[in-house]
Amino acid sequence: MTKKADNHPLLGKKAPAFTLESSDRKKVQLSNFKEGLVVLYFYPKNNTPGCTLEAQEFRDLHDEFTKLNVTVLGVSPDSPSSDCRFSEKLSLNFLLLSDRDHAIAEKYGVWVEKSMCGKKYMGVERTTFLIDGSGKIIHVWGKVTAKGHALAVLDLIKNRA
Repeated sequence: MTKKADNHPLLGKKAPAFTLESSDRKKVQLSNFKEGLVVLYFYPKNNTPGCTLEAQEFRDLHDEFTKLNVTVLGVSPDSPSSDCRFSEKLSLNFLLLSDRDHAIAEKYGVWVEKSMCGKKYMGVERTTFLIDGSGKIIHVWGKVTAKGHALAVLDLIKNRA
């Protein structure tokens, strides 16, 4: 299930800037993407079932995103080398960005307290931001369920056009 986060504090505001190392070992800045739209999706961890499924779905729809002038970027607290291995393993055709210190996840409000088996810990809440060419956040999907999410994002973008 994909839930629109109408009440997200960043909706309608300028997206927090970032420079992160990518899975291809280059520095990527949000400001590099002035043309088209950016789908910035935050996910908890490489090589986990939900994160693998979500990445595969974005991979499989990549050509359709590209035709619409949309750049997909995945962000997690994993290391650049882990991102590189995950990207190669899944033959990803978009960049993964390493937010090791979770500073960017914090700026986007997705570094939250989570709970598993009664144990509390801090981690990424699966969330996706749609950012326009001026850097404004125009849509937010919060508490995302991986299955079907990439298609929901694509459908919304197609319906905007």
